[in-house]
Order: sequence, then C-alpha cells, then structure tokens
Amino acid sequence: MAPSPAERDELFKGFARALFKGDIDALYRVVTPDFLWTFHDGLTVTKSLADPAAIAGHLAEQKSLFSAQRFHDVAYHHSDDMTFMTFRLSETVRATGEAREQRGVEVYTFSDGKLATKDVYRKPIAS
Repeated sequence: MAPSPAERDELFKGFARALFKGDIDALYRVVTPDFLWTFHDGLTVTKSLADPAAIAGHLAEQKSLFSAQRFHDVAYHHSDDMTFMTFRLSETVRATGEAREQRGVEVYTFSDGKLATKDVYRKPIAS
C-alpha cells in the first residue's frame, strides 16, 4: 500500500532537502535500499542511477556542469499508487553561459513507505 498524500508530502520534503544539500545519507532515509532514479535530460543524456555512489556522482556532475539550476511551478499530483511532479527548470551551462528552459514531469513509486523509483522526463521549452 502506498503512503497517504500527507506522508508522501513529508517524503518529498526530506528527499528535496537531501538532494539540495547533497546529503546521500539523508536521501537514503526516505528511499528504499534498491531505489532507482532514471532520467532523460531533454537533450541527449539518459541515465539510470541505482546506488548511493551513482547518485552522489550525478549530483557532483550537475554542480560542475551548471552554474545555476532552479525549479519553478513545482506541483505534486498524487494518484493511488504513484505521484507525478510537474515543473519548469531554468539552468545555466557553466562553460558557455547558455541559459536553458525545460518543462518536465517526474513519476514516483513507493515501497515499504518510502520512495522506490523516480523517473524524470524533460524537454526544452521552445523560445
């Protein structure tokens, strides 16, 4: 049985806090031991992150690649057994100064009262 919407909101607060701090130990307090994060960056990169080292490496890579990343218009949509997060993302490529805008959706599933999967789909917003 999936957590209630209120329980999910608490999981997402802990998850976001851990991600933005780069705190992998805190992250693994709200995700299952076999948590799987998959994504496509909206351009060329597709990845599957299946362990703490892969997630930590991804977070470090994002910090080195972008001088700024900011989420806007974040909204959670809870269904019976999964949650969808919709958002807009602004980011600036560190090496070139290129500003990019993307729209996306993240799909989350749950197991044992924790986050089990995160699937991220993004696409550029046409100028």
